[in-house]
Amino acid sequence: MKGTNLGEFEEVVLLSVAILREKAYGMAIKVEIRRRLGRNPSIGALHASFNRLEEKGFLESRESDVAPERGGRRRRYYKITRSGANALQKARSIRDDMWKSIGDLSFGFGK
Repeated sequence: MKGTNLGEFEEVVLLSVAILREKAYGMAIKVEIRRRLGRNPSIGALHASFNRLEEKGFLESRESDVAPERGGRRRRYYKITRSGANALQKARSIRDDMWKSIGDLSFGFGK
């Protein structure tokens, strides 16, 4: 298994897979990220992230049956593994702890 740290984009991808659950495939994940973050990642960037997350053991994938409406092509569906869920929980815990340590966000700039 590769390193266990999550990059920001990897975290967003994993969160999108968690939101979409059994409907998590490339284009649906792309749309979810665009809808929620206003970012429009390329399919290439998504696939690179899927590959990294699978190498880390955070995602699993499976191909669908042949889809006539897709010209006989299959979709690849993604699912978070237990390690992936643990990585998300760890990232959230670290962020929450750091936010709690900040206190006043004004930094003396006023409101």
